[in-house]
Amino acid sequence: MDNSTKTQLAIIGSGPGGYNAAFRAADLGLDVTLIDKNNSLGGVCLNRGCIPSKSLLHISKIINEAKHSSKIGVKFSDPEIKLDKIHKWKNKIINDLNKGIESLAKARKINLINGTAKFLSANQLSITDNQEKNIKLEFDNCIIASGSKSSVIPALDKSHPSILYSKDALNFNKIPKRLLVIGGGYIGLELATVFNSLGSKITIAEFLPSLLSMIDDDLLKPLSDKFEKNCENIYLSTEVTSLVPQTDNSVVVSFKQKNKEFKDVFDNVLICAGRTPNTSNLNLLKAGIELDSRGFIPVNNQRRTLIPNIYAIGDVTGDPMLAHKASFEGKVAAEVIAGQNAIYDPVAVPSVIYTSPEIAWAGFTEKELKEQSIKYNKSEFPWSANGRAMTMNATEGKTKILTNLEKTQILGVGIVGDNAGDLISEAMLALEMNANPEDIGMTIHPHPTLSETIANSSEIITGSITELYIPKKL
Repeated sequence: MDNSTKTQLAIIGSGPGGYNAAFRAADLGLDVTLIDKNNSLGGVCLNRGCIPSKSLLHISKIINEAKHSSKIGVKFSDPEIKLDKIHKWKNKIINDLNKGIESLAKARKINLINGTAKFLSANQLSITDNQEKNIKLEFDNCIIASGSKSSVIPALDKSHPSILYSKDALNFNKIPKRLLVIGGGYIGLELATVFNSLGSKITIAEFLPSLLSMIDDDLLKPLSDKFEKNCENIYLSTEVTSLVPQTDNSVVVSFKQKNKEFKDVFDNVLICAGRTPNTSNLNLLKAGIELDSRGFIPVNNQRRTLIPNIYAIGDVTGDPMLAHKASFEGKVAAEVIAGQNAIYDPVAVPSVIYTSPEIAWAGFTEKELKEQSIKYNKSEFPWSANGRAMTMNATEGKTKILTNLEKTQILGVGIVGDNAGDLISEAMLALEMNANPEDIGMTIHPHPTLSETIANSSEIITGSITELYIPKKL
């Protein structure tokens, strides 16, 4: 590619948002240039996040199920952990998906540039490619899809082999005997699940008064009970004030709670303190774009910034920072640029925590309804009354549906239990189509399945439930 070139659409970032935008735009006839600083396409999600973490969580699930099997008459010996084989298998999945994305880009004749981009103006980028060559790229339209990175806690910002962030933890070369996880959000708890099943003694330190503070307490309880049982310590309302690496590569950690301060020693510390949008190196002001008070790029419902030919999608535009949200936004932005009348206006965005048990929800949570003083009706079906859950050792789960007081509109659905992340899609379809509880209850679900619990929860609302006995109110 020449040092100066033109494109109809430049896309910065090849994560789920960026590559979906590129593919949709190319399918609609646009000339597309996709820019990413890494040689491997797919962004954080594929290379250092969603895919590698779910690979390791699958191994965790196998280990935990093998442990349980002795209670039902099948006993396995303790697992032999071969880290080289685990990483080889995990990395093959990543590489195969990388190649798949690259082949789809080539089939669509998308121009790929491996390099770092920054704005020179509202229609020109300066790109330093991985061979240190400078490229000036003039564009008609641009989509910013640069994603996010792990947040740094300034007081704890130290470079040391025993102090890890999520991307380091996914490529671990040893299993720590004692691991401290700083942060009780979804990333911290997913990785705590992995290392606990591999044999690490886990301590979790969370600054807020509860784990997964965004989740309703009843959905959190089965998971928090499990962590309470399996973890060495869970410190809530706790600040980690310092990390001091030792000569033996252990780390002395100082904790501060309301009424006391104390120290402990760990083999490794894993910092999972949220994510920060990748905007600082883009020279956004040169394009006329200013960030909001939280550091995100403001956009409208077509994902357009204040500069008419520049769009932004995914993590750089704010919460929820989820791959599937970015993918959907990317398609909307591409269609708008191609002249279609598309908007980003979903009824809800589903969220999933891939712990054991999984937690998933769509629409309003009870916490959100209470905060907004919206009155609601709740029905919940316990998985202890579901035959499939019994056969899977998943009876701690539950499915609940929140409706308006008239029980004519579904406001939200929450599920905790095995495969909750797959089950929530039915709830999403119901929300998008404005289905009412009767629509779900009258839809025949296969038996025995966990999906029946969604129908059962709906039948509680309509009063047609047979799997439970609920006395009628006089």
